[in-house]
Amino acid sequence: MNQRLPSEGQAEDTALVWRWVLVGAVWALGCSSSEPSGVPAPTPTAPTPTIASATEPPPSREPVPTPEPAPSQTPPAQPRAAADIPAGSLRWLAAAAGSIPEMSQVQIEQDIALAADVFGDGGRVLFGAGRDKPTVQVLTGTSASERDVLRLRLGDLFAPRGGRDARYRRPNVSAADAATASTVLDTLDEAIAQSGDPLLVYLGGHGDMGETPRDNRIALWGQTDITVADLGEVLDGAKRPVRLVVTTCFSGGFGELAFHGSDASRGAARNDRCGLFAAPWDLEATGCDPNPDRAAQEGYGLHFLNALRGQDRNGKPLPSETLDIDGDGNISLLEAHTRARLASESADVPTTTSERWLRATAPTAGRMLSVALPEEDRVIKVLAERLGLSTSDAGALTKLERLEDDIDAQQLAVANASRDEDAAYRRASASLLALWPVLDDPWHPDFAETLQRDANAIEAHLERSDAYADYLAARERTDLAQQAVWDLRLEAAPVERLVRAQENRALAGRLAARGGRDWSHFQALLACERWVRPQ
Repeated sequence: MNQRLPSEGQAEDTALVWRWVLVGAVWALGCSSSEPSGVPAPTPTAPTPTIASATEPPPSREPVPTPEPAPSQTPPAQPRAAADIPAGSLRWLAAAAGSIPEMSQVQIEQDIALAADVFGDGGRVLFGAGRDKPTVQVLTGTSASERDVLRLRLGDLFAPRGGRDARYRRPNVSAADAATASTVLDTLDEAIAQSGDPLLVYLGGHGDMGETPRDNRIALWGQTDITVADLGEVLDGAKRPVRLVVTTCFSGGFGELAFHGSDASRGAARNDRCGLFAAPWDLEATGCDPNPDRAAQEGYGLHFLNALRGQDRNGKPLPSETLDIDGDGNISLLEAHTRARLASESADVPTTTSERWLRATAPTAGRMLSVALPEEDRVIKVLAERLGLSTSDAGALTKLERLEDDIDAQQLAVANASRDEDAAYRRASASLLALWPVLDDPWHPDFAETLQRDANAIEAHLERSDAYADYLAARERTDLAQQAVWDLRLEAAPVERLVRAQENRALAGRLAARGGRDWSHFQALLACERWVRPQ
């Protein structure tokens, strides 16, 4: 298969966003002409051309009026867990955050509240900036005044960023503390310092891709992060078993925790741990929607967490045979993971530590033995039937390779459209700044006076400017190209899930035929992933 790389426009999960954060904040808050104390104003340049997220649809340029349900309709979800439970006595730990408020979409909060409700007593939530901090981003339908419309148009030109069609509120989940990297790692380190029952760890929010899988990271509050290597260093000292669930983009990088030191060259991890992840190490994932309407959301966590309590993504009960694949009357982590692989309508391609182990250790050719893998069999049977493909031949792989070629071609079209948009931006901004030189600097002492005095003239210029019209048209072409990438990745995702299941079955058969320690560790990882949380 073609090597898949992250899209260039994943600004919400990379450093590209930071150059615009402070400028955009001033625009959104009313274009104060005073510069924040101690914060130097960045020098605006042309916006970085963007390519759509691999698994999120391209963002709409216009606000979507989707009001948050009233509190009476959606009572705040409170975990049945005391914040003062000693870390060493925790049954579970759930942590999630955006690195800044703009990245703290309401779905992240809703998913961690669902996790707390599903996991029950004996856990601890670390979320966002902490309790009572108004950093949860919620999409709104608030109408803008005439002055605000002009500010938004200027901000969209000179300092593009998300969140201007959103508001911020306090969290509806009871958090013990902020979800910073140090708080999460310190709590985890204390929780696994003594022997005991398995600890379930849930990590959500945003992720970044590194140069190698062990360099991938989870972004946390305060622009902190945890890399695969960071987490591996803590878990290498664990005295109790750990079951890890990560729902972020590029979360499959944490599959390296199958190895000691998160390093495949150092062999198997020396303690009992495993993980289930929303996406491979080199693909993004859904689950960070500012729209509070759960019916409009997708994401691995939504499917996985509801499956653990026997429900579909909407919270409706499912027949036991739909989820309980082995018929033992319980729903394991791996069975809930399998449900997400089958039911998700997003571009997510979930993976696990056992899958990572197979790809590191199993022969790619040779004799095969029959291996009982009921979860893989379920995925192969259901997806092959749904896609009209064979369960055994190479038809799915052929289709996936064709779709990946189409995605590569469309990404090139996005890059070309983005270059045209960038050039159009320069022309449009030059025509505006030639008349009002301070409009790209909302901290300039003359900015507020200029905007108040010349608002009508600025608006008239934008209406009649050919350069600005060309910029809007170029931007629309970029949006359409991004949408085409999204559509192709939606089509490719279930095909890739099927292909990976077929590969897992073949690799496991060859590893079983070879036997030895690698096969034994694969079986141990499977047993770990099939863990059933205590009720």
